[in-house]
Order: sequence, then structure tokens, then C-alpha cells
Amino acid sequence: MADKRKLLGDIDRCHKKVAEGVESFKETWKKLQQACNPNQKEKYEQDLKKEIKKLQRLRDQIKTWCASNEVKDKRPLLEDRKLIETQMETFKIVERDSKTKAYSKEALGLPAKIDPAEREKYELREWLNKTIESLNIESDKLEADVEVIHAQNRKGKSKDKQQDKLDELQEFIAKHRCTLSILKPC
Repeated sequence: MADKRKLLGDIDRCHKKVAEGVESFKETWKKLQQACNPNQKEKYEQDLKKEIKKLQRLRDQIKTWCASNEVKDKRPLLEDRKLIETQMETFKIVERDSKTKAYSKEALGLPAKIDPAEREKYELREWLNKTIESLNIESDKLEADVEVIHAQNRKGKSKDKQQDKLDELQEFIAKHRCTLSILKPC
């Protein structure tokens, strides 16, 4: 009876260690993903390696308990084991990426990894270019409308309505040019 209580206590402690280890692994994984400096990445990779070693030891202990007949409810042990194995798969990815040489065939075939800040700058630059292009197109259309109105004024159409429309179009053109002058230096 005392042995069974001791075993259940050990299993409970192991379950808590697995939860803490997985949480620590995930935090280190996030830090690794956000690291920009190669030295930081290397440090986080080493930390991940330590965490995965701890989890593997716990997994071996869980395997032993699952194989024995002393434990009746093996479901929580199997769940912990699967959780650890999931983290091991994640670590395989990190290990493969860290061992890939920079100019090997595998590395050259991979899509380029872009820093999140650089990606954001690129997306912002693309948006600005599209906005500038659409403003230029809109300005061209407005200037074409102004030319049409000038042509109609020469023919003697009603000048009051035409003049209001002309003033409105020229105001839009001036706003577009002002906006473009602000955006283009970027």
C-alpha cells in the first residue's frame, strides 16, 4: 500500500515536471523564433537542447511505468508521453535548421527567411508604392476631366456649372499633388 502511494506521488511529480518542462521549452522556442542575433539563436538552441534532454529522461521514466502492471490508469502517462514526443518533433526541426550549412543545396533550395521587421518594412513600402501609383492614376483622370471642361468652355457651353466643376477638380488635383509630394520622399 505504501509502495503504491509512493508510486502515485512519483507519477504526480513527474506529471508536474513534464508540464513545467513543456512550458519552459515553448518559451525558449518563442525566444528562438524572435532572436535576430546568431549568438542569441545559438544560446537558445542550447537551452532547447537541455530542455529536450530533461523531457526525454521523463519520457523514459513514463515508458517504464506504462510497461509495468503496478499503474492502473495509464491514460495521463500516455498523454504526457505524446506531449513530450510532440516537443521532440519540434526540436528536430530546430536541429535540422541549425545544422544546415548556409550555402548547401538544402539551404539554397529553402525560401529566404526574412526578419519580421524587414518583412513589415517591405509590406509598408509595397503599400506606399501602390498608393502612389493609384494617386497618380487618379490625378491623370482628373486632369483629363479638366481638359474636357476647358474644351467645352471654348465651345460656349454653360460656364457657371462648368466653372464650379473645374474648381472642384482642380482642388482634388492640388490635394493629390500635395499627398504625393509627402509620400514620394519615402
